[in-house]
Amino acid sequence: MSFKAAAIQMCSGVDPAKNAAAMARLVREAAAEGATYVQTPEMTGMLQRDRAAARAVLADEAHDIIVKTGSELAADLGIHMHVGSTAIALADGKIANRGFLFGPDGRILNRYDKIHMFDVDLDNGESWRESAAYTAGSEARVLSLPFAEMGFAICYDVRFPALFRAQAIAGAEVMTVPAAFTKQTGEAHWEILLRARAIENGVFVIAAAQAGRHEDGRETFGHSMIIDPWGTVLASAGATGEAVIIAEIEPAAVKVAHDKIPNLRNGREFSIEKIAGAVAGGVAA
Repeated sequence: MSFKAAAIQMCSGVDPAKNAAAMARLVREAAAEGATYVQTPEMTGMLQRDRAAARAVLADEAHDIIVKTGSELAADLGIHMHVGSTAIALADGKIANRGFLFGPDGRILNRYDKIHMFDVDLDNGESWRESAAYTAGSEARVLSLPFAEMGFAICYDVRFPALFRAQAIAGAEVMTVPAAFTKQTGEAHWEILLRARAIENGVFVIAAAQAGRHEDGRETFGHSMIIDPWGTVLASAGATGEAVIIAEIEPAAVKVAHDKIPNLRNGREFSIEKIAGAVAGGVAA
């Protein structure tokens, strides 16, 4: 059956309580427009580059304000509420970049810890080492919901097609990619990557993003998107500021796409051999 999905675009700051209030306001707006599944961005609860300052306000899952607010919103509005991710303090002193999906009764239906750590050095001097503070996840999941089979990813995960292919083969019809893409990488790759993951797997992709200049000085790309299995952008937001985008999701369109381009069925096992290149006097044997 079809359902209305919303992606919430935010510009999260350094205060989890303020971010929770902003999230609640935008989620209520989405629900008022008929959305029954609502997704927020990566790091909904806080974007803070100062790790000492971040650790000072982090909480474990049982005491986290974003988790508490997400559960309350889901139950109050009778929706499936997807906190794209928030930073959760772990017992060993490290942090989980963890997403939560709450059911209409407020219960946690799924947790997903970001698998791929953003350890990169960019041309503009930005350098990121998520693995220095965060514990990577190791488990991908496909969750059966009343309206669709849903797969989970977070931000940098979108650059790893095998994760999405495995979920598609397991039956996922909707892939979720909440993110806080940098401005530089977003301008170059954001839409291309999202549309590619939708097209190559014949699935819907819902990607709520952080957007604009944040209190900690970073700048994120925005452009939250909802994309259909043929790669068509059904809804998108701008480069900066808060936004609520909504699209009608028809899971039956996934089968239509798979019947047109049955690449999931047509995939074959193969071996790979590395051989020497051309040599003087002819081709290597």
